[in-house]
Order: sequence, then structure tokens, then C-alpha cells
Amino acid sequence: MNTLAIDIGGTKFSLALFEDQKMVRRESRATDREGGPEWMLAQIASIASEWEFERCGIGFGGPVDFAAQRVALSTHVGGWRDFPLVDRVKEMFGVPVIMDNDANAGALGEALYGASRGARPLFYMTLSTGIGGGIVLEDSSVYRGADSYAGELGHITLKPGGPECLCGSRGCFERVCCGMWLERDYGKTAHELMRDAAFVERYVVDLAQGLKAAVMILNPARIVIGGGIAKAGDALFVPLRMELRRQVTGWSRARLDVVPAGLGDDSVLWGCLGVW
Repeated sequence: MNTLAIDIGGTKFSLALFEDQKMVRRESRATDREGGPEWMLAQIASIASEWEFERCGIGFGGPVDFAAQRVALSTHVGGWRDFPLVDRVKEMFGVPVIMDNDANAGALGEALYGASRGARPLFYMTLSTGIGGGIVLEDSSVYRGADSYAGELGHITLKPGGPECLCGSRGCFERVCCGMWLERDYGKTAHELMRDAAFVERYVVDLAQGLKAAVMILNPARIVIGGGIAKAGDALFVPLRMELRRQVTGWSRARLDVVPAGLGDDSVLWGCLGVW
């Protein structure tokens, strides 16, 4: 069966076509943050209208009401509040559509096809334009919580009274550590900053503090980090593992297995396949 997978992010969006479990087509483009949902739908149509598929999975870069299958909002791009994306894509292509938050989709992709095959429970964190989290349990199901908001680690408070986040709170994990704010605060891209060892040494203190919350609450068998910043590889992960071990409560024997995403930029796309 052919599956269309759509990954909608604040910086870029990607589409892929799967024939059974083989990716045969893929295309990415920059997101127009001023374009809103109608621009995005037009882009999706222009790419996938000639592709043949029987179903579609979507990973959306923001909170999703999974039960209602509607976008709740995007904290990075305007115009998405309570948007019926699933209904619109169904109308466009005439196929069944399932949508989830992109971090949940990324978690499922890594659990089934990537760096966490065989390691459960999994906590997946996307570290990119923003910060999101997804949880995959022992039976390979995604834990979404009572209202589809489980895993939203990006909006725990790291620095009370700190700089204002787009969500309206102050000192959020996302506000301190995500790529968008790093560039605004330091005048350099995250890619450039990750090449500065002195900066990374300071940065991982905050990054480990955020991840410590996931370790102490979930005790995951593995933490997988995806998104653009995770591409820094050992320059990030070696000091991060050391700092996380330093911060995690001394009596805790919780494993601290932290690895980059095995599927690179495609974790969400594979999760859009796995959701079926």
C-alpha cells in the first residue's frame, strides 16, 4: 500500500511517498511563516497531486488534538489555531488521513524504524526551531496523555523570570535552547554555535536540566534527540551525556542512554508511515 507522509515544521516542510515500507519519493521546501494554512495546502497539492497513494499521515509542528484530529495551534506560525487540516487534506486527495504532533510522529518513527528499535520506553525530543517531545511505551503505542499534550517538554520552566517565550511564559526550555531563539539571542545559527566548544559547554547545562525532567519522570530506556541541532553529533552529545550524568540525582540508577536520531531528518516522515 502506498502512503503519503507529510512533516509540517516552522522552518521547513517535507513530503515523502512510501511504497509499503520503502521511501520512493521525497521533497522538502522552506516554510513561509506568513503564508499560513492555505499556502501550506497549496504547496502540498503542488507536490503530491501527481503521486499515487491510498492513505496519508501528517506530523504537525505544534499541539494537535489527536482525538478530534484537528490542529490546536502553532506557536511559531500564525493562522493555525483550531484548523481542520485533516479534513482539508481528505478533501484534497480523497484518502484516509491521520495526524499527530510532529514529536509524537518522530518518536514513533525512531521506535519502529530508527535509533530506538528494541528500546522501550522511549523519550524522543526534537531539538530544532522549537522543542517538542514524544513518548513511546513498551507496547510501541504513543502516550499522548488525557488531552493530547503529553511530552510537551519544551514548555517546562528552566529559568523562572527568564526571557519571554512565544507561549507567553518566561524561561521555558524551548526559549532557552531551541534553534530559533539561539539565533536571535546570539546572532549566529545553531549550526555555527555548535562548532564553538566553549558555547556548547554552557549550552548543555540548560539542555541537560530539561532532559533531567524526562529522566526522572519517565525513566526511559533510551532518549533519542532529533532535529537540526542534533546533527552536531559528538560535539554536542559527548558533553551532554557528561552533564546529564552530573545533574541526575546521585542515588538514581536510571539509565542515561542518549543518542541522535537514527533517521536524521526523516524521523517524522517514517512516523507518519508507522501511525498506520
